Amino acid sequence: MFVLDTKRISHPWAHGIDGVTYCRDIADIHDQLIELGQIGRLRTRIADEVGIDADPKTIGPRVLILLEEINAIMKQLARYWEKIRESGGPKASPALDALNEILYMGRQLRMHVLLVAQSATARALGGPEVREPFATRILARYSVNAWRMLAPEVHPAPKSTKHHGRAQVVIGGSARETQVLFCTETEARELATTGKKAADGPKPAALAGRPGTATEAARARRATRRRARTLPRRRPEHLGDHGRARSGPGFGRRRRLRRGGLGPQAPGRRPGDATPAAPAPAVDDQAVGLREAHEHHLTGVTVAALRYARANDRTFPGSVDKRGAELLYRVGDLKKWVR
Repeated sequence: MFVLDTKRISHPWAHGIDGVTYCRDIADIHDQLIELGQIGRLRTRIADEVGIDADPKTIGPRVLILLEEINAIMKQLARYWEKIRESGGPKASPALDALNEILYMGRQLRMHVLLVAQSATARALGGPEVREPFATRILARYSVNAWRMLAPEVHPAPKSTKHHGRAQVVIGGSARETQVLFCTETEARELATTGKKAADGPKPAALAGRPGTATEAARARRATRRRARTLPRRRPEHLGDHGRARSGPGFGRRRRLRRGGLGPQAPGRRPGDATPAAPAPAVDDQAVGLREAHEHHLTGVTVAALRYARANDRTFPGSVDKRGAELLYRVGDLKKWVR
């Protein structure tokens, strides 16, 4: 379950519960929506590969996404994207694109959205088509205009009541007056943590993270973007990809050091003694620059294409480290992106 709550205090009963990720800041909500969109696309590919006879659970555990105060979230997501969008990036927020994908295609992928709004207008949600995926609509203390907007197929509109917890549940073109269950926060938490625990199933890699917060990878990506916006766009012609001079004092020694020709002497060792080599990381776990990735791992993709994709393709992987002014990327992530 993912609770995306810009008000921060809508569901205090869910804080810290195992299996619940609670996102309060708009930056965390933005990154979490993008990650959920990626999970949806991954599940589509898995479902395509396993065939028609496979167990639906094969694509992954059921996911519930609770969007609170959607009117505020949509505006804040648009403003946040305007603030962080780099030159050449898409004008529409990728988080909103991911949300629309989940709304339109998520149900068959075992991804379900529960949306709460003061007034779910088409303008607030991004268009009238965004409301159509919601098969069940629950209205309480509604105005006549709200009823006509959200449940026009039910006519005449039932009269709104002041009775506490009384709501109209609209499904399949009919409305049923329903008394909603009231729980204190303590009772709700007890209900959520009591009973038989669901069987643990494999979690998609993109969902791995610390319970109750946005993933650490998302935080790292945001930090990298903030640093990248402060870097110069162009390097002088005499600088290489590592931001170091290609000539001048010390250049030859640095180059030999990188190639392993020179290195610090360990205490007690004589020149010529064999130095035990540190175990090299697995190829896919190495962090490399774009030029190095092109030369050794992605020979079919030019450096120019990689740089263009980094600036314009929102699916391009985020950097994992820096070397001087150069951003480094995990080889496995780049290979996955190319595929």
